Amino acid sequence: MAARASRKLLRDFLFRRACTAPIASARHCSSAAETAPKIPHFSKKGRLLTGTFLGLVIGGGAYVSTVDEATFCGWLFSATKLVNPFFALLDPEVAHRLGVSAAARGWVPREKRPDPSNLGLEVWGRKFSNPVGLAAGFDKNAEAVDGLLGLGFGFVEIGSVTPVPQEGNPKPRIFRLREEGAIINRCGFNSEGIVAVAKRLGAQHGKRKLDETTSTSSSSGEEVKPGGKAGPGILGVNLGKNKTSEDASSDYVQGVHTLSQYADYLVINVSSPNTPGLRMLQGRKQLKDLVKRVQAARDEMQWGEEGPPPLLVKIAPDLSKEDLEDIAAVALALRLDGLVISNTTVSRPDPVSTNPVASEAGGLSGKPLFNISTSLLKDMYNLTRGKVPLIGCGGISSGEDAYKKIRAGASLVQLYTAFAYGGPALIPQIKAELSECLERDGFKSVSEAVGADCRVATAKV
Repeated sequence: MAARASRKLLRDFLFRRACTAPIASARHCSSAAETAPKIPHFSKKGRLLTGTFLGLVIGGGAYVSTVDEATFCGWLFSATKLVNPFFALLDPEVAHRLGVSAAARGWVPREKRPDPSNLGLEVWGRKFSNPVGLAAGFDKNAEAVDGLLGLGFGFVEIGSVTPVPQEGNPKPRIFRLREEGAIINRCGFNSEGIVAVAKRLGAQHGKRKLDETTSTSSSSGEEVKPGGKAGPGILGVNLGKNKTSEDASSDYVQGVHTLSQYADYLVINVSSPNTPGLRMLQGRKQLKDLVKRVQAARDEMQWGEEGPPPLLVKIAPDLSKEDLEDIAAVALALRLDGLVISNTTVSRPDPVSTNPVASEAGGLSGKPLFNISTSLLKDMYNLTRGKVPLIGCGGISSGEDAYKKIRAGASLVQLYTAFAYGGPALIPQIKAELSECLERDGFKSVSEAVGADCRVATAKV
């Protein structure tokens, strides 16, 4: 396609040159008896620019027509780095909106290269092509699911979605700490509400079903490909509560009833620091009552052969040892399908503490959160004895970071802040680095490496 476009551009250029030359000659030959015809004159600079342009067109067309799809795809992802400085000049929330809009309109590269075979895994009976996902908070209203999955994420989590639309906290509410690779936000569950999100997911779901029907008729259908209700990747739906709601359980139940039919997994978010009283739901009794009610709401719905979507809880990193033990006990007793570890922190660890922006209220994400959340992840893996699948989230900015999360007990990992800074080019980079880490240490798959550091610690004891 790119080659055809280059040839067309060259053809049109030459055609315009051919058409304009006679006109210029006729103008100079208005009195043929008096003067001889003059050849149109082009300056040396003009000839140089013309030659350069033609060279680029011909060379570019020749290059695109000869390179393989994988090489061209890699070039497109690398090219997105050129846009990052532009986004850095914008207000953080404006940059965020532009990023979502670009993904929604397909103005981002689409990954055509297969993931390394050692990154594939199965969790909750769902096949993931790779364990690297996008955390909730980026696509809050399910505007860009297809575009984001097309970037090569193994899964994308939308939300948090609240039952009733709400604006969230006053602006400004997002603050960059660029040198520390961090962000402070106090958005406060700004959401278009479950009705708007359900309409959007419903339309996307219908289009995918139509595409699947068309593609199935032209293929044998014998090969089972990774993916879920979102098509090529797995879709998670993160549920939140409204700020003014007095019955949190009812809010989450509404979310389950309205959105679970489109989700490959559901997340109860009880850990955002920006909604007053929300983190109180992490207490043992409160969490147990909440999970029971949401599980009942999910299970009373009619499901096909795949069964209901797995239910997870997202917890905060600012928890005591007793809090962790209570959450682990609830997760095991109620057979919770998983935990997301962790949300943003209200603490300001070094080197953030010396940054003037650190005084802003809100949750801190990014590199400074990595050690805190990874330590918490390892503790929870040990407390649940590896029986509860965990999603590691917080501070991942490289394949090595993702690998450390996996060794600490995560079956899947998520990033957000690093993606906001690094853009699409970061995704294939992390996947390639993660694959190399697995090979380096002799693991044939992600599943083999899950909890490796915890096993080593146990063996030493």
